[in-house]
Amino acid sequence: MIYNIVILCKQLEIERDYSMTDQYEKLKKARLFVLDMDGTIYLGDKVFPQAVEFVSKAKATGKKIIYFTNNASKNPVIYYEKLKKMGFAVERNEIITSGDVTARYLNKYHPGEPVYLVGTPALEESFAAYGIKLSDQANIVVSSFDTTLTYEKLVTACHLIRNGAIFYSTHPDFNCPTEDGFIPDSGSICALITASTGKTPKYFGKPYKETAEMISQFSGIPFENTCVVGDRLYTDIALGRNNGITSVLVLTGETKREDVNEQNAPDYIFGDIGEIVRFLQLDC
Repeated sequence: MIYNIVILCKQLEIERDYSMTDQYEKLKKARLFVLDMDGTIYLGDKVFPQAVEFVSKAKATGKKIIYFTNNASKNPVIYYEKLKKMGFAVERNEIITSGDVTARYLNKYHPGEPVYLVGTPALEESFAAYGIKLSDQANIVVSSFDTTLTYEKLVTACHLIRNGAIFYSTHPDFNCPTEDGFIPDSGSICALITASTGKTPKYFGKPYKETAEMISQFSGIPFENTCVVGDRLYTDIALGRNNGITSVLVLTGETKREDVNEQNAPDYIFGDIGEIVRFLQLDC
């Protein structure tokens, strides 16, 4: 019995020495974890149990959590109910989407101006909550991940943009991961509009500075103590690389290890989010 205890203690010491190496210094400094959702903490309606464990233990060690998704086809209320049902320790004010970033930008730089929105009813509700008026006679077009997309919406958007309307998009993601594979996302819809009009949008969401700034303002935690965790190189990881935020790539979603190179590399790569748990005790 004593022998087994000694062996266990030595194993714990080895794990602690491993986790205390300078290689993981950035990760150990994290006070805020910004978590992507689809492909990172769940896939479609399939929750990753290790993600539930991570959030629970992170909060138990005093870390803050923000759930941030580029997927603006649903609003934060819907995501809150989904996360709660999946067993996550979640508060409504911990959830931000690219739709929120876009709406805040519109209110700051285009106050009171009507917007034509290529988006779902859930995103329409979200914009309405921000006091944004929606109209098909607008000088601003916002395109998003619209699972209710119709040809009529595309015609109207392209007509307005050709006639000088400003072109914005909530996020640049080309594909949305699902349990059955990928489906076209916001970036794919924008590519269609661009092909027709010759105009490219200003994007929001990850990896753009407006998102980094909103996260910082929302949390009150500086970038050097923030860590973004996600499965996508050109959004999640690029958010970190572009804004001095520590980045962790997890291999549970879109990206494979062989996709990583010197230009897009994150600070850390893990098989899944649960592998970060061993670093959470270090500030206690």
